[in-house]
Amino acid sequence: MKLLVINGPNLNLTGIRKPEIYGTDTLDTIMSELQAYLSSCNAELYAFQSNHEGELIDIIQSAIGEVDGIIINPGAYTHYSFAIRDAIEACAIPTVEVHLSDINNREEFRRISVIKDVCIAQISGMGKQGYIEAAKLLLSRAMN
Repeated sequence: MKLLVINGPNLNLTGIRKPEIYGTDTLDTIMSELQAYLSSCNAELYAFQSNHEGELIDIIQSAIGEVDGIIINPGAYTHYSFAIRDAIEACAIPTVEVHLSDINNREEFRRISVIKDVCIAQISGMGKQGYIEAAKLLLSRAMN
């Protein structure tokens, strides 16, 4: 099984940006831990991060026929990127939306996700463990 993890804007600053909200682990550390978990499950990880909406759309589209599932943390694009939403819907690859913080208990604008309706699940507020939980969900779905 091949999984693509897409991290959106400002996630490259994870570990530095508001550690009281997003945690102290860097994105590289989080992806390394996810890689170790997936390796133990005989699954492959492709990780991608960009601060640019068009690049995120391009990577989603390029995943068609290449991966079995997508884990996406769209960052601030969660709240307004209908273009990313449409790309996820069009690619028809099972996708899980992940957020390090609990977006439902933050500022009002952060509680809105235009992405979640085209995903099989949304995982929010579990910190880095949310990526592992998303992978578990996609792996179990593939086994059924």
